[in-house]
Amino acid sequence: MVLPHQRTYAERASRHSNPAAKKLLETIERKNSNLAVSVDVTKTKDFLAIIDAVGPFTHVDILEDFEHGLIQQIQDLSTKHDFVIFEDRKFADIGNTVALQYSSGVHKIASWSHITNAHPVPGPSIITGLASVGLPLGRGLLLLAEMSTKGALTTGVYTEEAVRMSRERRDFVIGFIAQHRMESIGLAEGHAVDEDEDFLILAPGVGLHAKGDAMGQQYRSPKEVILDSGCDVIIVGRGIYGSDPSLTGLIASKAKEYKTAGWEAYLQRISST
Repeated sequence: MVLPHQRTYAERASRHSNPAAKKLLETIERKNSNLAVSVDVTKTKDFLAIIDAVGPFTHVDILEDFEHGLIQQIQDLSTKHDFVIFEDRKFADIGNTVALQYSSGVHKIASWSHITNAHPVPGPSIITGLASVGLPLGRGLLLLAEMSTKGALTTGVYTEEAVRMSRERRDFVIGFIAQHRMESIGLAEGHAVDEDEDFLILAPGVGLHAKGDAMGQQYRSPKEVILDSGCDVIIVGRGIYGSDPSLTGLIASKAKEYKTAGWEAYLQRISST
C-alpha cells in the first residue's frame, strides 16, 4: 500500500476533492516549498512587512491596530506572492457560536482565509458549524490533534477522537495540526488503513538552531518533521523573523534556509519509497 505522504504533492493534489486542500498542495508543488510562516506580531506594519518578505499564515486577532483594509492587502499579497492564507484561529466553541465567529464579527475570516483550524474539544458540532459557513466557499479545516508544547494534553484518546470525527467529514476537514501521520490513529478494531484517506499534516515546533524556548515550546528540525515523521508542511515563526520584524532582508534569508531544508527533506522522503 502506498500511503499519502509517499506520493508527490502533485499526485495528492489530483486526488483531493476539497478545493482548499487541492490549492495548498498545488501551491506547494508549484513553488517547491512546504514552508508556512507563522506571523505572530502585534503591529500591522510589521505584519505586512513579514508577509511581503516571505508569505504567511496569520494571527489577525492579535493585531493591536487591525483595520478592515488590511484584509484586502493580505489578499493582494497572496496573489502577488502566490501563497495560501491560513488563519490560525483555533476555534473552540459550540457549532452555532463558531459559525458566527467564522462568518461575522470584525474579522469575517471565512471571506478571505483559505484554511482555518479548530480544537476538537466541543466534539463534531464544531466541524458542523464551521462547515456550514466554509464548505460553500471552498474552504478547508484543520483540527488540532497534537501540539508541540511540553506537557500538552493533546495525546491518546484526545488525538484518536479528533481523527475519528474528521473521518466523518473528509469533505471539509483536510488535515491536522500534528506532529506525526494520523492514518493508523483511531481505527476501529479490525479495520485497515484507507488508502484513499489523505489528511494533510501541518507541523508547528520547527527550528533549525534551537530546541525550545522559555515558555515550553519544543522544536524539531525540518528533516525530523518531514522525513522522519511524514508531516507535509513545516510551520515556522520566530525562527524566521526573530525579534526585529523590520529586518526584512534577514527574514527573507532565514525563510529561504527553512524552505530549502523542508524541500530537501521532502525530496529525500519520496525518493526513498
